[in-house]
Amino acid sequence: MTDRKGVEVAIRLDDPVVLNVEFEVRTSELVALVGPSGGGKSTILRVIAGFAKPTEGKISIGAQSWFDSQQNLFVQPRHRRVGMVFQSYALFPHLSAFENVLEAITDRPAADRIELANEYLARVNLKGLGERLPEQMSGGQRQRVAVARALAREPHVLLLDEPFSAVDKVTRIRLQRELVDLRSDLSIPIILVTHDIEEAARLADRIAVLHEGRILQMASHEKLSKAPVNIDVARLVGIRNIFNSQVATIDSEQDRLELRWGSSSLEMPFQDGYTPGQAVTWCVPSDGIVVHRRNRPSRGEHENPVFGIVNEVFHFGQTTELTIEVDDPDAHPLHCSVPTHVAERNEIDVGADLGVSIKADMIHIMGSTDA
Repeated sequence: MTDRKGVEVAIRLDDPVVLNVEFEVRTSELVALVGPSGGGKSTILRVIAGFAKPTEGKISIGAQSWFDSQQNLFVQPRHRRVGMVFQSYALFPHLSAFENVLEAITDRPAADRIELANEYLARVNLKGLGERLPEQMSGGQRQRVAVARALAREPHVLLLDEPFSAVDKVTRIRLQRELVDLRSDLSIPIILVTHDIEEAARLADRIAVLHEGRILQMASHEKLSKAPVNIDVARLVGIRNIFNSQVATIDSEQDRLELRWGSSSLEMPFQDGYTPGQAVTWCVPSDGIVVHRRNRPSRGEHENPVFGIVNEVFHFGQTTELTIEVDDPDAHPLHCSVPTHVAERNEIDVGADLGVSIKADMIHIMGSTDA
């Protein structure tokens, strides 16, 4: 496919859900939309595809405008070069896989259409399965047919609405790998809707966190995890360690800021905009917490040491999640995880005294509690 510019969306919608969003997806970029159900993720895809009309705003891709409320412009879905994969795949049940893909190729001579349909099936690893009906195929195979049909439109943008939600975990991982491989041949923007933040982290260049019809933050998963803009984003990306503290000291020359948290002092890199004595809300992801070896201190445990009592232990296969009662003014516990063999070797169980170190460079202040 020829290289194209990205898609730009700036829309407001009042019904059936309230939306007020503005974002762009660059050429060859995959952006994931994540957030709670009812937040408008799938509706955004429908709006881009032309299946829903915004109250006002603009949608464009490159030099082409698909919607402009000020100019009373609305391009019908059939005239938008959009490839869309629905959560249910939306295949024609009475047509074979080959025929489903063929239906998407409408502007080529008959001989070319047949060749292209077979090429797209081969591209998604379905060579030789074109004569099967959807009911004769597995969930993963149906999903591949849906992708082949979407690509057969030679789209300017590819929209994926929870495409892996209907398959088992093993198939889901395999399909995700195939999407990563497929991307190397595409030079179009891709927008993925998913409830799974881990899936978004694996696949997306950037993630847009939606809440109540608005994008709270749009960034890489690394930045979202290390520097969420507020509590809502922190919770939506899975951060459970959210606390209130006071700024104790600031030393911008030494790139150092100290928080007073209960009976503990926590050092962290300098963040501008705060003053000593100010009440702030901060967070740290679970991988920013290092569990001390019980009865066997090791180097590095002097970094922001915090001590408490284990009050919950959950074993999930090779990983054990811990909840630790610490000296937090709001009585919020600290959450972290360790390999199960480490938990067993150190006899970490409910009621055990446990020390942890909070990595300084993983602490992030999200704002003042007075804001």
